[in-house]
Amino acid sequence: MEFDDIETIAVLGAGNMGHGIAEVAALAGYDVNLRDIKEEFVQNGYEQIEWSLEKLAEKEQISEEESENAIDRVTPYVDVEDAVGEADFVIEAVPEKMDIKKDVYGDVEEHLPEDAIITSNTSSLSITDLSEVTERPEQFCGMHFFNPPVRMQLVEVISGAHTADETLDATEELAEAFGKTPVRVRKDSPGFIVNRILVPLMNEACWMVSEDAATKEEIDSTTKFDMGLPMGSFELGDQVGNDVTYHVLEYMHEVLGEPYEPAPYLEEIVEAERFGKKTGKGFYDYEDGDGPDIPTDAGSEDIANRLVAVMANEVGNLVGNDVSNPADIDEAVMLGAGFPDGPAKLADDVGLDTLVETLEELGEETGHPRFEVSDGLQEAAEAGGFHGGDDDGEVEFTNIEIRHPGDMVGQIVLDREARMNTINPDLLDELAEAIDLMEDDDEVRALLITGKGDRAFSAGADVTSMASNAEPLEAIELSRKGQQTFGKLEDCDMPVVAGIDGFALGGGFELSLCCDFRIASERSELGTPEHNLGLLPGWGGTQRLGRIAGLGRAKEIVFTAERYDPETMYDYDVVNEVVENDEFDERVHEFAADLAAGPPVSQKLTKRAMHRGFEDVEAGLELEAQAFGHLIGTDDLMEGITAFMGDTEPEFEGK
Repeated sequence: MEFDDIETIAVLGAGNMGHGIAEVAALAGYDVNLRDIKEEFVQNGYEQIEWSLEKLAEKEQISEEESENAIDRVTPYVDVEDAVGEADFVIEAVPEKMDIKKDVYGDVEEHLPEDAIITSNTSSLSITDLSEVTERPEQFCGMHFFNPPVRMQLVEVISGAHTADETLDATEELAEAFGKTPVRVRKDSPGFIVNRILVPLMNEACWMVSEDAATKEEIDSTTKFDMGLPMGSFELGDQVGNDVTYHVLEYMHEVLGEPYEPAPYLEEIVEAERFGKKTGKGFYDYEDGDGPDIPTDAGSEDIANRLVAVMANEVGNLVGNDVSNPADIDEAVMLGAGFPDGPAKLADDVGLDTLVETLEELGEETGHPRFEVSDGLQEAAEAGGFHGGDDDGEVEFTNIEIRHPGDMVGQIVLDREARMNTINPDLLDELAEAIDLMEDDDEVRALLITGKGDRAFSAGADVTSMASNAEPLEAIELSRKGQQTFGKLEDCDMPVVAGIDGFALGGGFELSLCCDFRIASERSELGTPEHNLGLLPGWGGTQRLGRIAGLGRAKEIVFTAERYDPETMYDYDVVNEVVENDEFDERVHEFAADLAAGPPVSQKLTKRAMHRGFEDVEAGLELEAQAFGHLIGTDDLMEGITAFMGDTEPEFEGK
């Protein structure tokens, strides 16, 4: 089955994952057959899709027409033949029981067209074993979505021992057509990528409590506020379901051996049926509705190093066994678990030699095989890191992308999609380096700044990872760092365009204010919510917004801390143009390309004169006069006059 031939998708199982996957497929324009074993099950799933689409339309994330068209593409079924008889692609999302899946595949094989692909949304079971239940193991692979599928960006595409490359390629292309980011898992291995990192992390947290090495409050304070992870380890366990974590560990223990033995504390919690939020009690009590009260200052470096060491060891296992590579592992965990940085990057930042030493000391102290240093970690330590050494002093771009889309446009993409492209010190370093590279590139005459994905240009500063333990002097330096980095956009000689699609809030909004132009999609939201946090815009927003919108409007935007739609920001002279969502990518490139075609010397001098005039009108006027005199003698002026006289388009060369 080629990707281009896929038109009808059968989703088997109408539960939380099944109906979510069906909704994603329908929104992408595919005909979807949603099937479950009882009419009431499939009807409930269909109604959940309908409800979700209505909510998306209410929030203006999709149009009413898109909502109606999507639900029209979904057909509920109970009969297997009706559901799969003409399907091109099957996504199985039934309960995580091998016997149940075997029964489903047997029924499906009777009616499914020969060239159709079967995928499983399993989060733990062997893709190879599942494929061997079918009559088409080469046309079978894993397609693991994350909950909730409508919001989560990651799809793990997992190869079984028999899976054909063509099957994996088509599945990845389909995930991209769904608007998701596929990450390939090259070899069938328990936990795949994300769960292989997260489950041992949560288990190690439980081992530390079992061994009286730390309390759960100390561990969660460390993971949430020192390491900057989105949740504490125990908080995450309660969210996932402690029974689920335990069953995955049992499977890992069975397949991979003693290092994956479930911790006694986790066993106690599961035996007491404290499964987490879904039962009202887990590691924490949720019956009062408040959830965990995690202290912000109870963490320690020893706890952090121990947890990072365990994750690094699993990265080593995945790399050493050719399951994945460090870059893909980092991307998967950031997208699937919301980490601010991937586990390989976190490990490199601590230092692999330090982590190897930590594991060796813990192994001697406890005698447990889970601390045996993996070959992959040992090799990476000898090589200077999972991502290699940094001997050349250059910034490695892991938080941004540099693109050259053509027409003399250079594009910088804020690439922390899992964190809504939030800004941290590493991103600031990379952004500064990227701006310099673009300015030095003779083929680039206009700069376009965008965010990765369509949810956010940038939702602001990564407050959790940057400010949880910041001292006043450190915060001052952080403010200066952001001001200086964003200021490079303002000082850049070429025109700079901010392409805003989704949230542009706080620091992200401040970044856009340093650009010369702001083009926003209809679904965007802009503003400065810092006053809601007891902060103020600290990366130039208190100064630049007033210059653009006027002091009165600037005070309104900052003091109300509201989120503004792009039409209002257009009325306030903050946004230059508002475009329809489906026209956004084309329009921002067109806008930047038009600027890139302009006279570069004239643009540079004009920009300098206008900015200088903000500071001192007399100085700005003098700079304007000097620039005018300089431009009179340029080749570009003659090219412009010649083109004007001949009614043609000028081709400026910057001379």
